[in-house]
Amino acid sequence: MAAVNLVNVEAVSKVYGTRALLDGVSLGVSEGDRIGVVGRNGDGKTTLIRMLAKLEEADTGRVTHNGGLRLGVLTQHDSLDPEATVRHEVIGDLADHEWAGSAKIRDVLTGLFGGLDLPGFPQGLDTVIGPLSGGERRRIALAKLLIAEQDLIVLDEPTNHLDVEGIAWLAGHLRARRSALVCVTHDRWFLDQVCTRMWDVQRGSVFEYEGGYSDYVFARAERERIAATEETKRQNLMRKELAWLRRGAPARTSKPKFRIEAANELIADVPPPRDRSELMKFATTRLGKTVFDLEDVSVQAGPKLLLKHLTWQLGPGDRIGLVGVNGAGKTSLLRAMADAARSDGDVQPVAGRIAVGKTVKLAYLSQEVAELKPTLRVLEAVQQVRERVDLGKGREMTAGQLCETFGFSKEKQWTPVGDLSGGERRRLQLLRLLMDEPNVLFLDEPTNDLDIETLTQLEDVLDGWPGSMVVISHDRFFVERTTDKVYALLGDATMRMLPRGIDEYLERRQRMTESAPASAQAPASERPAAAKTVSAADARAAKKELQKIERQLDKVSEKESKLHAQIADNATDFEKVAKLDAELRELTGEREELEMRWLELAEDA
Repeated sequence: MAAVNLVNVEAVSKVYGTRALLDGVSLGVSEGDRIGVVGRNGDGKTTLIRMLAKLEEADTGRVTHNGGLRLGVLTQHDSLDPEATVRHEVIGDLADHEWAGSAKIRDVLTGLFGGLDLPGFPQGLDTVIGPLSGGERRRIALAKLLIAEQDLIVLDEPTNHLDVEGIAWLAGHLRARRSALVCVTHDRWFLDQVCTRMWDVQRGSVFEYEGGYSDYVFARAERERIAATEETKRQNLMRKELAWLRRGAPARTSKPKFRIEAANELIADVPPPRDRSELMKFATTRLGKTVFDLEDVSVQAGPKLLLKHLTWQLGPGDRIGLVGVNGAGKTSLLRAMADAARSDGDVQPVAGRIAVGKTVKLAYLSQEVAELKPTLRVLEAVQQVRERVDLGKGREMTAGQLCETFGFSKEKQWTPVGDLSGGERRRLQLLRLLMDEPNVLFLDEPTNDLDIETLTQLEDVLDGWPGSMVVISHDRFFVERTTDKVYALLGDATMRMLPRGIDEYLERRQRMTESAPASAQAPASERPAAAKTVSAADARAAKKELQKIERQLDKVSEKESKLHAQIADNATDFEKVAKLDAELRELTGEREELEMRWLELAEDA
């Protein structure tokens, strides 16, 4: 029996200004389809799925839905009622015993929030949505969508604000659903796990491929070989990505429906992604034997002790992936190491000592995008750092060439920084770091706002980069692609090496969840009465308030970061700077009060 057609897109075109994002595109979505949508930022992926969902009108052509289609859509901006509670938006009017008896609802709440009572939210399910962060609201919108029944789910960047564990859960959940799926994401591991077809949006057209991301890479490389494309640089990047998929990582492909033999011809002369021994020798000559030595180190964020008695060494040429639960101390560890490097060892953690090699030249990409003078051109911003850069192994690039490698065409290089998108600013920040020729790189969520093509370009640059590197990322593919070892922070103030990488991390987290007391997995109304002794109640109350304070501290930190950025943006407007500075002082006082209260409660909890 043929699958029922759910959505038809017929000869659809969409123009913004003078640019045709989509030009005469015809597509269809049928029952059981799981479609991943890829393409460069700005090429029309979001526009395509918005028109597919009838959230946006086409200029020409038409979109038709099957009668009675139950459609669920996750956009980049939610429509949640800010005055409603999480319970009202996600569960509705269901009584506790009704929703707690639903395996689907239990699975969604546990998978997205870590427990049925939403640990980490101030009042659990009864938390009001208005004050929550964008990431928290997005998870609520995703939970609301997944709990409902649909024939077709349309998702725009569903993995944003999810950690490695949450992304793995979402992939498994979507594989088990019967709903058809259309999904825009830059997470290549997620695409491989979930999708059976790919749509590649390029220059107004949409190319269709069978299989997940790996199959798409094979097929696209083959298509470009047959077409004898003149885009030599792009083709070479695709060949390198293909070589990585075939040699560098475990087999990821489903059953390809095209000639793999022909695709394999493309990589016959492509070397392995990295020559580790050669890079190690080069890194040792640049760095010597000591890079970072941590001895009996404890790391603290405000009053919270994140790591204790850590003894660890980052050696020359080490490429480390750092994963872990949110709030376990990944970023705080990098900051402590960076502070020791910048101060020549004078600034040390609360306990223990960090020794830094004398030749270390550190570049630290933080999650905050560094602000630059908005009138500065892209090329000028890069040339401010250096005119040429040595990438190792005899590779040298000019500032303009490296700009092109990172997706800034010759015309785009003369764009004012103030006119760049968030993703373009992120790319520019990376460029400036690499132009300074560091020998140690700390990358904290480097994949934020980057499309897949830019990610492959960054990976290509890092392949031959001779130095030591630590990467924090929720992008599993990027971690596996750029690093050789994975360490995990599991939230118990320790750091562990994982010989089997992220698979082992997920297994450990699963065991930790399963070994948690059963009472922690049930709604508060269903927990045993025996647990409600006075001392236990006091401890629970203290723990709940601690979680609330930690969330408030995170929000205060976010506000402080935004204010610092606004002060930098308005440096010449003294009246505005004075007003912003007054707000910053108020926030500092609020943070100090919260930290004092945290210390008072910590012992009770």
